[in-house]
Amino acid sequence: MKNYAVKKLIDLPFYTEGPSVDQDGNFFFSALTAGFAGKIDKEGKYTKWATGSCPNGQVILPDHAHWFCDSQQAGISRYDALGNFMGYVIQYQCAGFAVSSPNDLILDKHQNLYFTDSVRHEGKVFFKGHDGKEFLVAGNIDYANGLALSPDENYLYVAESYQNRILVIELSEPGIAKNKPGVFARLPSHLPGKKTDNLPDGLAVDADGKLWVAHYGMGAIQILSSGGDLLFTIDTGLPLTSNLCFVEETSSCQILLVTGGYDEPGPGAVLLITVDQ
Repeated sequence: MKNYAVKKLIDLPFYTEGPSVDQDGNFFFSALTAGFAGKIDKEGKYTKWATGSCPNGQVILPDHAHWFCDSQQAGISRYDALGNFMGYVIQYQCAGFAVSSPNDLILDKHQNLYFTDSVRHEGKVFFKGHDGKEFLVAGNIDYANGLALSPDENYLYVAESYQNRILVIELSEPGIAKNKPGVFARLPSHLPGKKTDNLPDGLAVDADGKLWVAHYGMGAIQILSSGGDLLFTIDTGLPLTSNLCFVEETSSCQILLVTGGYDEPGPGAVLLITVDQ
């Protein structure tokens, strides 16, 4: 068991998602049903940064633009560096398939986009390249949720929420699956095993290739080895732990920005968790 410290940055009336950190060290998150994205600056000041329909997962691009999954708009919305809405990267369809409920998204080192469409039994993972090419990476996933890439970007990890497991997809090239998804890890579960008490959500990979899983119904973060073995568990104190991202990684500690809440649609919170190496 590693030592860790949990610090609450803010309490909110609404459940939170989409943690992200910009190049200047500002923290961002989304508030789904409240219809806004929030910002906590380096001095700890909180502001409502942008508005949307139901913003969920987000990424920040090198030019400081933000992209959000917006489930109510069936798309990926785009905002400039000041939080102004600039249209959609994807809406209603991708690679010739209907898009229903985008949930989470990541960018690879070439700024290619991967995102999940969260549907029971028929969830999907989509790809849109920086050159505009679109692919269906995988389908028939029982609520595809969080995404992460291995450090070499040869493997894509997907949280299959309603099966309480993490899938892995080997990529032959960006956006192209070499094989069908395999099971990377099965996660701990509550007894008697009610599906909604488990539900892995957001994912992040550290520099050593370990996978960090926001385990929604378990109120925890599960840390898995690069081989899929459970290494240790962090109790976040949030009964619903939705997502996480790395703020800092050093030889002595790792700092995480973590979102979630106490119920849906609220209340919620944003945490900073420091884990000693």
